[in-house]
Amino acid sequence: MSLFRSEEHVRRWARANDRGLGAIVPLARVWALAKAWYTDPRRRDWRPRTRDESQALLASVGLTGAFWQLPT
Repeated sequence: MSLFRSEEHVRRWARANDRGLGAIVPLARVWALAKAWYTDPRRRDWRPRTRDESQALLASVGLTGAFWQLPT
């Protein structure tokens, strides 16, 4: 993950460094994902998330589309 000040900055950097674009996500959305994704495995009720639960979690913070599709 790289942080940039704007989408245009990302696009200029990608062109200048001959890189393709993946997903451009606002920092607030990345933070929302981190808060939802990382839970405390020391909790008694913790269990690994299923693929479908993980996919639903991504969608719940607005990360949808082909880039965010988890493998089946």
